Amino acid sequence: MAENILEIKGLSAGLANEGEEILHGIDLQVGKGETHVLMGPNGAGKSTLGNVIMGSPVYKVSKGQILLEGGEITKDSVDARAKKGIFLSFQNPLEVPGLSMEAFLRNAIREKTGKPVKIFQFKKKIEETLKLLDMDASYVERDLNVGFSGGEKKKAEIFQLLLLEPKLAILDETDSGLDVDAVRTVSKGIEIFRQNGGTLLIITHSTRILDALTVDHTHVLVDGRIVKHGDGTLVDEINRGGYAKYIG
Repeated sequence: MAENILEIKGLSAGLANEGEEILHGIDLQVGKGETHVLMGPNGAGKSTLGNVIMGSPVYKVSKGQILLEGGEITKDSVDARAKKGIFLSFQNPLEVPGLSMEAFLRNAIREKTGKPVKIFQFKKKIEETLKLLDMDASYVERDLNVGFSGGEKKKAEIFQLLLLEPKLAILDETDSGLDVDAVRTVSKGIEIFRQNGGTLLIITHSTRILDALTVDHTHVLVDGRIVKHGDGTLVDEINRGGYAKYIG
């Protein structure tokens, strides 16, 4: 059995400015190097769970614990969790005028490691990663996500994922709205991350992004509760029959 990188114990949470809970008693274990898929109907709380794991201040934990490699991070800030190795992709990545992707990544790596970035090695890693993903070098020179199409933003996030090399990547609807070519690029990046020993929690409605991946565990979230755990075959079952049998 893989050593757990993430453990969630009895987690309940909701919006910080409202009293109503969205997540109810979530228990989840993610082993190091595994690929987990979180599925469920719209409004089930999937994105909420991703944001709560990342420590978004928009949400408040009312019960339970979140542990990363055995250490509790339930009250840690977003930047503290990022430094400890958690990466969250967004459904709608923010635009940051005046900050190039290269500068953003250089600063992020310095914050993560606490050491100055070795420019030659950094540039070489950028070139290698652009080549792996078949992406144009202009991506890293442009302001972060500014003027990017939806597909470009998602590809840029996968590029960031490979440069930052987190311990745990939470990918929230990364394939949403992408054309075939963009899905191929994103899937390739995710597979590279996985091959390098990365751990994945993929939140998705669509399963196109899973075609090239081996899914170790699948979890079905309905009304803020995980109602079913299974292996990769559960994805196929849901594709055939939907969520009807889990609702009610």
